[in-house]
This record gives sequence, C-alpha cells and structure tokens, in this order.
Amino acid sequence: MTTDDLIRAAGAVILRGSSEVALVHRPRYADWTFPKGKLHPGEHVVAAALREVREETGLTVVLGRPLPPVHYRSSGRLKRVDYWVGRVADDAGLIPDDEVDELRWVPVEEAEGLLSYTWDVALLRSLGDAPLDTVPLVLVRHGSAGSRDEWDGDDEARPLDERGAAQAAVLAAVLPAYRPGRLVSSPSARCVQTLEPYARVAGAAIEVDPLLSEEDQDPRWTPELVAALPPARRRVQPRQGAARPRPGAGRAGRTAAQGRPRGAAPGRRAGGRRRAARNLTATAARDLTITAARDLTATAARDPDGHKTFATALQVFFHTLGKPACARSAAPRSMPMSRP
Repeated sequence: MTTDDLIRAAGAVILRGSSEVALVHRPRYADWTFPKGKLHPGEHVVAAALREVREETGLTVVLGRPLPPVHYRSSGRLKRVDYWVGRVADDAGLIPDDEVDELRWVPVEEAEGLLSYTWDVALLRSLGDAPLDTVPLVLVRHGSAGSRDEWDGDDEARPLDERGAAQAAVLAAVLPAYRPGRLVSSPSARCVQTLEPYARVAGAAIEVDPLLSEEDQDPRWTPELVAALPPARRRVQPRQGAARPRPGAGRAGRTAAQGRPRGAAPGRRAGGRRRAARNLTATAARDLTITAARDLTATAARDPDGHKTFATALQVFFHTLGKPACARSAAPRSMPMSRP
C-alpha cells in the first residue's frame, strides 16, 4: 500500500471539565462517535482537526496532548484518524444537518455504553493513560530559506523563500490549536518571518533573543531561556559567578560541560531540577522559533508523526498540570469492526 492509498482524517475527544465528553450522532450511519473528518488536499492534520470539530459541532477547541491514532478500513482502504484531547474555547452552537444532527455531553463513565465502535471505546479508555491538563511548548524550525551558499549578504538577514512563505502560512493555521501566549524567535529574518503570519492573525508581538540563533546559541543558557519563558516575561538571570554570553560571542570554544554548576549532572539544573526541553542543547545549533502558551517545567508527551507534515520540524511538548483521569470501563459488548 502506498501513502496515496491511505485515507487521512483528524478529530478530537472534547472534554468539559474532567467528567463529560462530547459525542456526535450521524443520522446517515445511525451511530455515536467522536467528531472528526477527512483532511483536505494539502491540509495540515492539526488544522484539519480544528476545522472538522468546528464544522461538526460548532465548537472551537484548543488541543491538548495527542491520543493514539485510530486505524480501520473504509471502502476497502486503510484509514488513519489522528485525535487530540480538546477543550472548548468558543461555542457557536450546533446547526443540525444530514452529517451530524445531535451533539451530546455524556459523563465519561457512561460514554462507553453509547459509542458505536470498538476503536472509539479504546480511544476513550486512553484518556486515563496520562494527565489531561497540560500546557504546550511548540518548537518550530524556520521555513525554507534557500541556500546559505547562494546568499551573498549577512546570513542573519537571509529571508524565507517562496516555499518557506507557504510553510509559514501553514503554521498560521496550525498554531491556533495551541493558542500560544508568547512568540519568541531567533533574530534571524527567516525565523521571525516564519512566525509573522500567525502573529498578524493573533495580534501578538514577536520577541527575539540571540540565544535562539545559530551564532549565539549556548548549551547552557539556551535551555535556561526556554525554562524561564513563562509565565512572566522574565529573562535568564545569571547565577553568582556566571555570566550570560554576550550577543555575537558565538559558539567557538564552548562545550556542554562549561558553565555547569559544580556537582550538577548534565541535563539538570542546579538543585537537581530537570531542564525543560533539554534536547535544545542540540537543536539550538540551528535557528529556532519558540511559542509558549503558559508554563513549562517538564515534558510529558510529543505529538504523533502527523505533525511531521510541516517540513520545518514542528514539535509539540506538553507540561503536565494534573493527574491522569481514569475512564471507567463498562462491560464489553459486540461492535462493528468497520465503518464508513
């Protein structure tokens, strides 16, 4: 089977509080399921999830951690549906039609008895596998910016090319899923331009910090910057006896061990606290743009490979705010093994 044979779809398991979940009724199939739908040609899977939920329920949602993708056969072809935990940000009201004629909020412990398909029941049970209350940190590699070797000017001024501008437009359709409260970028033009389409739509300012640039990234201070991003607009304050590197100092002569507090293990902050997004020590060797929605002190999950659709390596990490919510299981029952 080729990739072209695979049907892609996306949706969300939408929660109200921690006790109710949204189910939709489709009159054509007389079933109860979670809101989802097929991707449009060229559409990002995250943007598709937002759009389909809005079209089927009237709800605008913010996405949380990813759930296990669902696979089944539809009209003789394999279908993959990517799901995320969803929280309601706005409710325009359901307009019933021949696709969905009812939206029902059901207690989580009762939803299993109403769902029509075995894979939806498994999806519901997966809610108990990890905490539901999370806050995202989004790391974005800048869009395509041509060849460094073919650029005559200062590399920091190298702009996005036509493909990169298209990627930035895709990103502007994806970031509303996470509603970032801060946009932080390398000063490099290509990085700032990657965030600009979303910033215009969201009415948000783009902050720049040389520690996110290729020239001035630092194996100690760049992860510190990420750890210090939220919730306040605070900057990294050097510890006693240490100084944050000056912009333009470059990377020459620095190693991952230099500047580490005595007795601290690599990858840990003083006092034994784990560094946030510790892999930034490696990834910051390339210019990065960062968006943060609220707080981040630890990582709990990563989005599935559906996000790799964005060629500039969009990655989403989730900070855990609460404990897992357990979905109670009802007695097993016979269910269909395929659906439209």
